[in-house]
Amino acid sequence: METYDPPRSLASPVDLCAALDAAVTAAHAGAAILQSYAHHRADLVIDRKARNDLVSQADREAEAAIIEQLQARTPKFGIVAEETGGQAQGAATWYIDPLDGTTNFLHDIPHYAVSIALIAHAGTAVSPTERLARDTPVAGVVYDPCREELFTAVYGLGAWLNGRRISCSRTRTLDDAVLATGFPFRDFSFASQYMPMLHDAINRARGVRRMGAAALDLAWTACGRYDGYWEMGLAPWDVAAGTLIVREAGGACSDMHQQDSWPIGGRVVAGNPDIERALHEMIAPHLDQPG
Repeated sequence: METYDPPRSLASPVDLCAALDAAVTAAHAGAAILQSYAHHRADLVIDRKARNDLVSQADREAEAAIIEQLQARTPKFGIVAEETGGQAQGAATWYIDPLDGTTNFLHDIPHYAVSIALIAHAGTAVSPTERLARDTPVAGVVYDPCREELFTAVYGLGAWLNGRRISCSRTRTLDDAVLATGFPFRDFSFASQYMPMLHDAINRARGVRRMGAAALDLAWTACGRYDGYWEMGLAPWDVAAGTLIVREAGGACSDMHQQDSWPIGGRVVAGNPDIERALHEMIAPHLDQPG
């Protein structure tokens, strides 16, 4: 998948801590709108974008509040958001999912989140001594308003849950691992690849869970609740923040085909280094090669 290639003559390093602070503020603004609607779900106007792909005014209003905050605080960055689109531009681009787990939200299942990530583009300076060679997530927030759990990460500095540093599990083998995944729900074209993967995981792992919110699957992998996670058919904004959070928690999060610098194509494999590697080995025999 093509990525944005900015000019090489870039200014001073991106202030990653300021970017994270802006993202946290924006996430809280979006979540406040979601929670205000959570008590009045019967009144929500719901549109069907495609089969099993729903959007409500809660998604749209939360996204608008998030974008307003980010544009005010970081006007030079690009924005790519689930409902309103956008494009990569400048030194870095925000990827926004105002409500990851829309189906859970609409069915009153308290497992959904706001996900916001900043992707610094190739050539961007992230410190006085480092200029990135490839597009890379550099600041990320996943906020679960039902549990009031705020997962954050900054490139090179670490990952946190409500201000406490987190790390991936130390589980070494799939036999001892609890894995997270997501079933095909919107795009069924890869089901013939995915179902054998699921079969292998069920037979090899200690347990497999499907909770329906990719951003939280990644965040929970980062804090050790899950040992590993894989899924296909996602969007870039589903995985952008979680990718960084896993990486900064000492784990690995990669494109399933191991080609892109982060899983922008929506096929993700994550876990501590041992489990991420084992998942790739489990998946590889069933995975079609990209055309």
